[in-house]
Amino acid sequence: MSNVFIAFQQNDESRCIVEAIVEDNPSAVVNYQPGMVKIDVPNSMVIKSCTIEEKIGRKFDLQEMQLHLITLSGYVDETDDEFRLSWPN
Repeated sequence: MSNVFIAFQQNDESRCIVEAIVEDNPSAVVNYQPGMVKIDVPNSMVIKSCTIEEKIGRKFDLQEMQLHLITLSGYVDETDDEFRLSWPN
């Protein structure tokens, strides 16, 4: 089993994104470092725009994550509603 991960700059907006990721991925492990926050999840991670919208209090286009993104690991599958990272079985 391999982890996928995503890392964001540490700022107010990415805090809401991280909260949403943790809510949608109960096995997520969050690692706060100076200037960034990294989230590891075994095998696959889903990031849902509706959960982020609840946390941030406004409409959220998943492509806005690119503004705060530092790096990621895993295969990307993206729709208008979800952003998924995974490794093939």
